[in-house]
Amino acid sequence: MSAFDFRARLAALARDDLTRTRGVLDAPCGPEAVVDGQRLIAFAGNDYLGLANHPEVVEALREGASRWGAGAGASHLVSGHQRPHDALEQALAAFTGLARALFFSTGYMANLSLLPALAGRGDTLIADRLNHASLVDAALLSRATVRRYPHGDLAAVARMLDAAQGRKVVVTDGVFSMDGDIAPLAELLALCERHDALLVVDDAHGFGVLGEQGRGVLSHCGLASERIVYIGTLGKAAGVAGAFVAGGTDLIEWLMQTGRSYRYTTAAPPALACALLASLGLIGEADDRRATLAAHRERLQRGLSGARWTLMPSHTAIQPLHVGTNAAVLALAGQLRAHGLWVPAIRPPTVPAGTARLRISLSAAHTREHLDTLCHALIEAGHG
Repeated sequence: MSAFDFRARLAALARDDLTRTRGVLDAPCGPEAVVDGQRLIAFAGNDYLGLANHPEVVEALREGASRWGAGAGASHLVSGHQRPHDALEQALAAFTGLARALFFSTGYMANLSLLPALAGRGDTLIADRLNHASLVDAALLSRATVRRYPHGDLAAVARMLDAAQGRKVVVTDGVFSMDGDIAPLAELLALCERHDALLVVDDAHGFGVLGEQGRGVLSHCGLASERIVYIGTLGKAAGVAGAFVAGGTDLIEWLMQTGRSYRYTTAAPPALACALLASLGLIGEADDRRATLAAHRERLQRGLSGARWTLMPSHTAIQPLHVGTNAAVLALAGQLRAHGLWVPAIRPPTVPAGTARLRISLSAAHTREHLDTLCHALIEAGHG
């Protein structure tokens, strides 16, 4: 047998119920989708504020493409940094209350640039075990010593900082993407201050949703410090695409000068920056949408209070329903699909073995009827 027998390896994935499939959508991103020809209520995306198909964002994208063309043509450091990119970075810095921001094409690219720019050989990265895959990969690329602590374990972080060598960087998600809980950021910052360490916070799922005017998890926790490096994703609550890193002026300059995925990638189309500027304005005025999102979360939790499966503790738009085995969660997702509901089954390696779950993702664009339909279907499936 060849070492590159991909058919056998694919068969092994199938035996463990780990095969993924892609649905083809025939409708814009929104609470109702058409997937492979089937009309479904979608609880599968991260468009938390319902901005992905907002008319003002769509029009800004159209006008941006009409004025600035379809592509940037080069990396930001060659000839691709156009006026909309620059305006967006200034707006993001002002919105988050940080000195400077740097725009990236994706959140994955932002993380792959950031961690190797902060730490290298002889330094120490201390990371939550449930961090997003992009943070895990970025830590490995840095060539620093990587220590992973049990999820949210502050005592373990303190021990690791005590033993750390070189520059010290603590890395955490702000809102954990598959659990929906919020990192203990105030306590982590206190530890970083005590040990002369930086705190990197990836707020992919908090930006736009949490804090005053949606400014993110730092605002939600009431934190401000020069030790914090903040990462925000722009393809979730912001509804478009891309990401940014924000922090001190010198730190961001260093990242711009040394971040490899920034230096060696063609800049995102300037029209996307135009759309994001429109989205940022809407986020700041979206208290009603955030209130709707909170009401949806409470309605879902009430509606599933007697369900067979348990919602994991979460005060965010991510509401995971713990099921257990891969086979069981696939079966439950299939039952919901038959009822016209699309809720993704999350399995290893995205979550630890034995903790497969449905990831119910709420949006302000959902209606109460959407939520009631989901709750009734889950209660019925549990009784069955």
